[in-house]
Amino acid sequence: MSSPSKRREMDLMKLMMGDYKVEMMNDGMQEFYVQFHGPKDSPYDGGVWRIRVELPDAYPYKSPSIGFINKIYHPNVDEMSGSVCLDVINQTWSPMFDLVNVFEVFLPQLLLYPNPSDPLNGDAAALMMRDRAAYEQKVKEYCERYAKPEDAGAVPEEKSSDDEELSEAEYGSSDEEVAGKADP
Repeated sequence: MSSPSKRREMDLMKLMMGDYKVEMMNDGMQEFYVQFHGPKDSPYDGGVWRIRVELPDAYPYKSPSIGFINKIYHPNVDEMSGSVCLDVINQTWSPMFDLVNVFEVFLPQLLLYPNPSDPLNGDAAALMMRDRAAYEQKVKEYCERYAKPEDAGAVPEEKSSDDEELSEAEYGSSDEEVAGKADP
């Protein structure tokens, strides 16, 4: 049987090889960020979140601590702290699970099937139960406002040239306003 540190290394490598962007917080392998994309065909589709992962010394025998860094509107995620209420991670964790399971199964399932009867965000839970369409609209608004690739630490390539052009245009117009029009 391998040691917890070897298992930690192996799970982290599997996560990185699975096309997840992983950013280490320090020299050790216990704290890091993972870029997570919202599941397709859901109100979270198109959203990108930065997830903080902390592996306890006893990992994989003890569950990782998972939290959203940028805001998400969801009944089972605390809006202020980003803490996740997820049975598999918090109570029924098993050493059979690994980090890839967290990002390919557990978190997508949480977003696809929220549990409003066990909320960390009471407002989201109440809105979901009262008016599902309004809830989904608010989820999409949060995605647009807080879950863009740049909010999760990614730089969207196709938007960077547009942003440069926009900022140059803004810069040019502000110069004219300050200095006035040039003489012909």
